Amino acid sequence: MSKPALTELLHAAVAAVGGTERPGQAAMAEAVAEAVQDGRHLLVQAGTGTGKSLGYLVPALAHGDRVVVATATLALQRQLVERDLPRTVDALHPLLRRRPQYAMLKGRSNYVCLHRLHEGVPQEEDDGLFDPFESAEPTSRLGKDLLRLRDWSDETETGDRDDLTPGVSDRAWAQVSVSSRECLGASKCAYGAECFAEAARERAKLADVIVTNHALLAIDAIEGAPVLPGHDVLIVDEAHELVSRVTGVATGELTPGAVNRAVRRAAKLVDEKAADQLQTASETFERLMELALPGRLESLPEDLQYALMALRDAGRTCLSALENTRDSSVQDEDAVRKQARASVENVHDVAERILLDSEFDVVWYERNERFGASLRVAPLTVAGLLREKLFADRSVVLTSATLKLGGDFNGVGASLGLAPEGLGEEAGETPPWRGLDVGSPFDYRKQGILYVASHLSPPGRDASRSDMLDELAELVEAAGGRTLGLFSSMRGARTAAEELRGRLGTPILLQGEETLGELIRRFAEDAETCLFGTLSLWQGVDVPGVNCQLVVMDRVPFPRPDDPLMSARQKAVEEAGGNGFMAVAATHAALLMAQGAGRLVRATGDRGVVAVLDPRLERARYGGFLRASMPDFWYTTDRNQVRRSLAAIDEAAKRS
Repeated sequence: MSKPALTELLHAAVAAVGGTERPGQAAMAEAVAEAVQDGRHLLVQAGTGTGKSLGYLVPALAHGDRVVVATATLALQRQLVERDLPRTVDALHPLLRRRPQYAMLKGRSNYVCLHRLHEGVPQEEDDGLFDPFESAEPTSRLGKDLLRLRDWSDETETGDRDDLTPGVSDRAWAQVSVSSRECLGASKCAYGAECFAEAARERAKLADVIVTNHALLAIDAIEGAPVLPGHDVLIVDEAHELVSRVTGVATGELTPGAVNRAVRRAAKLVDEKAADQLQTASETFERLMELALPGRLESLPEDLQYALMALRDAGRTCLSALENTRDSSVQDEDAVRKQARASVENVHDVAERILLDSEFDVVWYERNERFGASLRVAPLTVAGLLREKLFADRSVVLTSATLKLGGDFNGVGASLGLAPEGLGEEAGETPPWRGLDVGSPFDYRKQGILYVASHLSPPGRDASRSDMLDELAELVEAAGGRTLGLFSSMRGARTAAEELRGRLGTPILLQGEETLGELIRRFAEDAETCLFGTLSLWQGVDVPGVNCQLVVMDRVPFPRPDDPLMSARQKAVEEAGGNGFMAVAATHAALLMAQGAGRLVRATGDRGVVAVLDPRLERARYGGFLRASMPDFWYTTDRNQVRRSLAAIDEAAKRS
């Protein structure tokens, strides 16, 4: 497509969504169009306010062939499908002389299953559940949720959980949804012709643009069972999340609860010998897990090997029995069998994978107060998976406000399986790629200050850090509230909230004391309020205007030293001759700090300070790398200057 034609399309789309063309938007659209045309890969860093959605949607719609757009968050999926795509399609229709179609597609468990809704859930004797439809007036929350879901299923056109307002608990939704392994299949299901998940798939087959999520994209690429229609162009928005989402999909887990569930489900359908074999293996595994201590297993202990071999072999026996036996006395036998097979397959497959003891997998025990111990296995890296399954046979555009870490794209590129920029063609493994930073419409050096409290003591294991809390209190007081506190741990956030509530009259909201959406709403509505929390706040808060004028990070958010997966990845880089700390720990921290700092300036009129209460950002050798990953704010370590600036910003906000 010629540059003038693309420019005309972009102008029309921008006008349709009620905006004006933003700096960098045209450059992004041109680069996306070139990458699609040449079959190459592109990494685009587009700062907040660039309008990157239109920067890729316009060339995608003009492409003509099918394009898949994968995002990480529900908010962006909704924005694309409910606002950006409808308006853009209407605007481009006269110019393209065709009306591109679009659709959203998610994993099967996101849609209500009519078979399970109307026929009920295959029950285990000790589940303690009940049929809420037997009573006209159920009193439990679960019963009320299920009755509301039944009524909603008669009204909804999509069956998509995210269209249900208000939502229901995970437990309630689990009663009316199925995984792909549990699904009977449209041809065998009495409700196949009305199935919401199948209808979504059919709409996707007819669409020019399919909007999906990172998890479904990972399943489609990794598991070898395509769930997305064929496409030669993939656009990944919020691409800084892709590696962690793919890792999550590729992670297997065994818990005593999951194994016991498989035993109960299989026992209804297999012979006594097969059931007893799985029961015995389950008991051995459960006893072992009671003694499990958190941490990585660099080699499998002998007792764990025996327990896993017993689970694997018993699982194989039960799967064979499930294939060869039928029991007409079991009500809704096909659904019960599907559910049992899904549970047993998971136990068998994860046990077998761990027993392979692959050098490319990391195995560890994890324990928490609520769920007890679990055994997990995850890939040491997903770079090879992505290189082979995602980048090999399509043009991929990845975009985010934070892809350029430490001044270039090579760190993110390496985590994605791409050779260093400029070497892709020589490497011959994937089509070559390039990185493009289209900048931001914001003047960061005039709108914000990056302040590092270099006079503080370095953070240690003690979460209290009295000098840090003193500094935090003074900054919040100077800002008149208006503070988003980003902490590296929930313990640190809780300690700071309790301390400042005792010192200041400023309202302090704490993550976990209310739903995240409600906390952000209250923070955005009250200028004097502060919001403290951890990981989801580093990336999930969009509060433009005067109510967020101070963003505080308590420390550089390195991964925990005892994090099994991160430490294993760091060690692997070091054994290969690289700098494991910079490649893994520093890159992880840089990404989070770039995202966290991005919470400050969300509109052209925003002013404020990002304060990092960790002197290592100024003193340590890696400090320059971390600072180069953040927006280009005016930089200082002068505490008095920052207090004067915050007071002036606060006074200006009050006058406005």
